[in-house]
Amino acid sequence: MYPTLTNGQEDRARGGVRLPADGGETAVQNPWNALWAMLVGFFMILVDATIVAVANPSIMDKLGASYDSVIWVTSAYLLAYAVPLLVAGRLGDRFGPKNLYLIGLAVFTGASLWCGLAGSLHMLVAARVLQGIGAALLTPQTLSTITRIFPAERRGVAMSVWGATAGVATLVGPLAGGVLVDYLGWQWIFFVNVPIGIIGLALAVWLIPALPTSTRKFDLLGVVLSGIGMFLIVFALQEGQAHDWAPWIWGTIAGGIGFMAAFLIWQSVNTSEPLIPLIIFRDRDFSLSNVGVATIGFVMTGTFLPLMFYAQAVCDLSPTRSALLTAPMAVTTGVLAPFVGKIVDRSHPRPVIGFGFSVLAIAMTWLSVEMAPSTPIWRLVLPITAMGIGSAFIWAPLAATATRNLPPKLAGAGSGVYNSTRQVGSVLGSAGMAAFMTSRINAEMPPLPGEAMRGDGSAIALPTWLNEPFAAAMSQSMLLPAFFALVGVVAAVFMLGFGDPERLADDDDRHRDTGFAVEYGGDEAFLDDDEYLEYEVRWDDAEPPHAEPAAHIEDPVTEPLRSHAEPDASPPPVEEPPREDWREMVDQWLADLPPVKPKAEPIGFAHNGFHVDDERRFQPLPPPAPDPPRHHRSESQPQKRPFWFESNGKHSRDDPDDAPRYGRHSTPGRD
Repeated sequence: MYPTLTNGQEDRARGGVRLPADGGETAVQNPWNALWAMLVGFFMILVDATIVAVANPSIMDKLGASYDSVIWVTSAYLLAYAVPLLVAGRLGDRFGPKNLYLIGLAVFTGASLWCGLAGSLHMLVAARVLQGIGAALLTPQTLSTITRIFPAERRGVAMSVWGATAGVATLVGPLAGGVLVDYLGWQWIFFVNVPIGIIGLALAVWLIPALPTSTRKFDLLGVVLSGIGMFLIVFALQEGQAHDWAPWIWGTIAGGIGFMAAFLIWQSVNTSEPLIPLIIFRDRDFSLSNVGVATIGFVMTGTFLPLMFYAQAVCDLSPTRSALLTAPMAVTTGVLAPFVGKIVDRSHPRPVIGFGFSVLAIAMTWLSVEMAPSTPIWRLVLPITAMGIGSAFIWAPLAATATRNLPPKLAGAGSGVYNSTRQVGSVLGSAGMAAFMTSRINAEMPPLPGEAMRGDGSAIALPTWLNEPFAAAMSQSMLLPAFFALVGVVAAVFMLGFGDPERLADDDDRHRDTGFAVEYGGDEAFLDDDEYLEYEVRWDDAEPPHAEPAAHIEDPVTEPLRSHAEPDASPPPVEEPPREDWREMVDQWLADLPPVKPKAEPIGFAHNGFHVDDERRFQPLPPPAPDPPRHHRSESQPQKRPFWFESNGKHSRDDPDDAPRYGRHSTPGRD
């Protein structure tokens, strides 16, 4: 079994992951092998989300569909992709991310074959719905597995690769679609997924680890409420312009909002196993990252619709050449992704994500200004390249910021919410752009006959006199995603960053994890996984009494445990040796010290007046030298000059042992 990510500090110090205690392989495998295997399927489903944009004109011609109908080929896929994502993350937690990934990739591959064989628009839309379900089962498992197998300090680089894959796939899709439509036909944008899916299945079986699972219930009511609410909102936005925004359209939107509100209320009162554990939104960075990823999903999906129609209808480019306009964006995003990943690991996400959304908004506004009938192609390439720069600073930082503080227990739910939010943004971008672009076309262009926008099956053909109003409609449509990019800038401003992550406070042990930062005070901030206990030891304290064993304690009030308890998937605790009392440890340490050898000292040497053998004998002092009489000199001795203290001839009182040089009396007197 592949090792799961643990939050112990010593595991991070080794730079790897720890094997579970319940057995498994003894060597730690390289998590990058699993990442590359998952990115095969992840790349394929993301390419399929945008590859249809360039094939829409050909599908319209071959299947005899209208503009409003052909948009459902994209919207149906995105809607079927978004709704099951929430429950797909929980399914991965229960049955294993690897199993759900394999099932999702198999469903997606089979549905791709059905799409290529579809003979009508209705059959194609139904096959696209099945494709979306398969993609929904697959996508959350990639992000959940990355969160569990990569340590936090190495997760930024892994997320940069994951984010670069999402960004490049979104941009490469139109390019691949243009080549396939030009040379093989629109059916091959789906047939090409079959061999890639088979290769992805083989790599997934071989390289993706089987991670531990946990038994969880399913919130079926939450799935129903969220699915109905999302469908009603997207359907109303998609069909609103075609029905002149009739009152029943607004009623459908209101009904969808009501279902979504009921869904949120149910999630707040359902404390057992909610579809979305609202506790994860207490992390401000996770909440704002979801706002950002919904914004980028809206922006990128909404950008390709007017850009592809402008390139093929106004610039008279083939699907391949029109798709080549997005190549600079894909190359720029792929080249910058590794560098952005390293920046994310070391810096605050606020300036990185804010810079990306700012550049993206400026670039799209620039592109809107340049979208005119007489604009040369090279002037369109410059703002598209700038859009690639902005995208590189958005995808990976958002993914790393959203999952940085999520514990492994909530990895599946968090990745499901994150990917669902991204797809909800894409669905709203497709539906919203379809409605807004149709309104701009109706406002700028005169009424056209049904065959006016039909071509040769590969590109749209417009009369020359309609190029100017159609270009104006596409230019105005491009301002909608440019405006929504500013929402991402606002979200980035309020992010907290990696240096001071918020801990999710909850009393339920299911939502607790030691991987969050612990606040130890106002003057210091630690990002540590170990728990510290601060106490003061005093020598005069009595030894605390030892607690009685639990077997001798009788508590008739406490309820017995349930006869059937859910198995704990976490590894068993490591048995530690019994701890010794601190007094015993100090006594043992003192006893182990080597004895101090006494110094050799001569007999008679004393300390403080006593001999070293502690006998109380004073050291004999030499007798003082005899002094001559002070005041009685003989006739034969010359008279000496008295000292300054003998100026009066004698002291104030006589003392037989008082010498003139060191006497004790200081008051002199005369004889």
